[in-house]
Amino acid sequence: MADDIAQAVTRALEDAPERNFRETVDLAINLRDLDLNDPSNRVDESIVLPSGTGQDTTIVVFAEGETALRAEDVADQVLSSDDIEELGDDTDAAKDLADEADFFVAEAPLMQDIGRFLGTVLGPRGKMPTPLQPDDDVVETVNQMKSTVQVRSRDRRTFHTRVGADDMSAEEIADNIDVIIRRLEADLEKGPLNIDSIYVKTTMGPAVEVSA
Repeated sequence: MADDIAQAVTRALEDAPERNFRETVDLAINLRDLDLNDPSNRVDESIVLPSGTGQDTTIVVFAEGETALRAEDVADQVLSSDDIEELGDDTDAAKDLADEADFFVAEAPLMQDIGRFLGTVLGPRGKMPTPLQPDDDVVETVNQMKSTVQVRSRDRRTFHTRVGADDMSAEEIADNIDVIIRRLEADLEKGPLNIDSIYVKTTMGPAVEVSA
């Protein structure tokens, strides 16, 4: 399986036309035999990629005190409980923040206020924060999230996720894809039978089918 994936990635990278910018490598997943109108059948997973995403991931932390101070070293932005209320009164600013950030992390005691003030903005975007429990290390959590992608189908049979960048090796990207496929097969009701086809491509390049 891993060899097949690496061959598909190699072809996708080789067939991509030369560009003067760094391209993302994406995976397109097509599902079958699932009623996606039923939310329980939808794919909604945060997956840590072993080789990283190949791109910068923007992470915002809601925290107070020492946790906030430690988060400043690793997060793109650290917001307090006062900021939560202010964003709740400024929908445009909240939407801008939700669109700019890939992930949010919040100390567990702040989750209730975030739900009350920002739930209507973050919820529909799938951006509600990951709760940080008292024993969790905020630095470790944020660093792990920098290698995380959100794999989400919503109600669509075909959906995409980032698996790397075109300057990563085919083996690194293949390792990332392998982890995603294994997670999907474990989570879907009928496992591999619910996967119709999977393709890998660079941003501007042709799609290459990944053998199952």
